[in-house]
Amino acid sequence: MLNIFKKKSKAEKLNDQYKKLLEESYKLSTTNRKLSDRKAAEANEILIQIDLLNPRN
Repeated sequence: MLNIFKKKSKAEKLNDQYKKLLEESYKLSTTNRKLSDRKAAEANEILIQIDLLNPRN
């Protein structure tokens, strides 16, 4: 069954944003290293938020 009406959880949204930032960072790494590092740092901040939402035992 299709989950057309299912809303994404906060963790899923953050995970999508994390993946997007990592892709942008990778693409920028060939042209603008400073901007690439900035995107990677933003991705790491989001990763920290994801870890806070999903505590491990």
